[in-house]
Amino acid sequence: MRTDTSWGTLPAREHLPVEVTDAPVLDVTIPVYNEEQDLEPCVRRLHDHLARTFPYSFRITIADNASTDRTADVAARLDSSIPEVRSYRLEEKGRGRALRTVWSHSDSPVLAYMDVDLSTDLNALLPLVAPLISGHSDLAIGSRLSRSSRVVRGPKREFISRAYNLILKSSLSARFSDAQCGFKAIRGDVAQRLLPMVEDTGWFFDTEMLVLAERAGLRIHEVPVDWVDDPDSTVHIVRTATEDLKGVWRVGRALAVGALPLDRLSRPFGEDPRDRRINGVPGGLARQLVGFCVVGALSTLFYLLLYSLFRSTAGPQLANAAALLVSAVANTAANRRLTFGVQGRAGAVRHQAQGLVVFAIGLALTSGSLAALDAATSTPSHSTELAVLIAANLASTVLRFLLLRAWVFPERRTDGSGVDATGPDAAGAAPAGAAAGAAAAGAAAAGAAAGATATDDTAVLYSRNAR
Repeated sequence: MRTDTSWGTLPAREHLPVEVTDAPVLDVTIPVYNEEQDLEPCVRRLHDHLARTFPYSFRITIADNASTDRTADVAARLDSSIPEVRSYRLEEKGRGRALRTVWSHSDSPVLAYMDVDLSTDLNALLPLVAPLISGHSDLAIGSRLSRSSRVVRGPKREFISRAYNLILKSSLSARFSDAQCGFKAIRGDVAQRLLPMVEDTGWFFDTEMLVLAERAGLRIHEVPVDWVDDPDSTVHIVRTATEDLKGVWRVGRALAVGALPLDRLSRPFGEDPRDRRINGVPGGLARQLVGFCVVGALSTLFYLLLYSLFRSTAGPQLANAAALLVSAVANTAANRRLTFGVQGRAGAVRHQAQGLVVFAIGLALTSGSLAALDAATSTPSHSTELAVLIAANLASTVLRFLLLRAWVFPERRTDGSGVDATGPDAAGAAPAGAAAGAAAAGAAAAGAAAGATATDDTAVLYSRNAR
């Protein structure tokens, strides 16, 4: 994955100024390949619609994907005859390559694209970009799968589209409804950060862009559209579907291992009203508690399964230590990503080392509980052992959460200069609290036991008849 974006959060979204500037507010890109017949009617129809209805300045950019017919000549003629039209030619094919190249060089604050067949009703264009202009959203997409959308297309394409979006929802937890509609827009400041992280150069490009944006917490606005299928579409369905599935696997793997620095796409803390602090409640505490409980429940089941497996070939102490070690590594990794939102590989080794300290405390608690059980009865049943271990794990849960929150994954704050800083006492206070907590939890566990008995774009880009 490409990760050569600048550091720091994105600036707060603001309404774009109304006054006229040198750069047009909206830049609509039309990627084309061998479209000599459809290109001119499309551009003239789009230009007429924007000139009549769009209240801001605009530009239409034709991105020629190495066409081999007369598309380049048609684009050049439109460039020279219409002031709001310009043409680029790329010497390599790929819709994603064309969009990334043109958008990366555009000076407009809002960037959009649509297919040359204009299958989507142009009346949806202003609703598409309005949330980006107002500062409400970061990206916007047209959706053919919304209840209020009106779509005319054959059953084959309908099935493929819905099946593909179902795959995205089940494999990548995507919440947007329509990844493939060729009608999307993005704010320019977001594009500068997001595009270098998108690896695909073909049809999967915008799906990958949406998945990364959503995972980073950016707001995606959806617009129901009226859409009529183009029966003469040149898209190769089988090849495109195969490449899309490969892209889903690649992006899913990168997200699973935390290989993408999605924190670089975050907005300033507090911009969303839900981020504002409640007096007396540490920021994010409720969400972290929910995540910790979910991870803890799954880790406990995983631990008990491992203990039962190891117990069949080893003694209780050895089986407990092995099961707790394996589950502790998995628990730290899950809490790191899901509970405390730490992304990327930076600090992962240190976090695991600190997690092993938490593991040692848990080992002492559970081993002490087993020792107390052994002292209480010489031949405890397997079910009694499990009950004691469950009690010991419950007793250490609060201590584990406090250690993870205050020591392993301390809350990041920003000082007056905007530089991340952690509380000065976060790392130092945790061990002292751990000692006291361990003693208290140990006593409780003992009592429970006794009672139990991211291709570098080398595309060549140039403008025809540049002004």
